Formats: sequence, structure tokens, C-alpha cells
Amino acid sequence: MKARVEVMLRQGVLDPQGEAVRHALAALGFDGVENVRQGKLIELELAESDPARAEAQVREMCEKLLANTVIESYRVEIV
Repeated sequence: MKARVEVMLRQGVLDPQGEAVRHALAALGFDGVENVRQGKLIELELAESDPARAEAQVREMCEKLLANTVIESYRVEIV
């Protein structure tokens, strides 16, 4: 079973990478971009066959390692 985890900085947390991308896009002539938030996508291949247990395992992984829950939020998708 495959899982995808999308990790993003929480709203209100400064995103310097996103701001750098926004400035670079403006320098390339893309003036209409008002805000950029950059995150990460993590794909996991799991041995678990039960979707509910797989999601619970991945959420535990996020809480313990994959996301810094103080400043980041995450979304889990079992595919």
C-alpha cells in the first residue's frame, strides 16, 4: 500500500524558500504571483494492507519524525 504525506509550514509561519521562489518568478517576468508556499511531498510504500491501520501508522510517523508539528501541518493520503 502506498501513502503520500504533504507537509507544509503552518499559516503565519515565515516561509523564506517560498519568498525566494516568489522573487525569482517576479525576476523572470511573472509579476502576478502574490504568494508562494513551499512544502514537501513524501511517498511511502507500506507492507500494511488495511487502509485505516496504514493511515494510523503514517500519522504516527508524521507526529514523531516526518513533520515538525510546532510549525508544520501535514495531510495523509492512502493511495
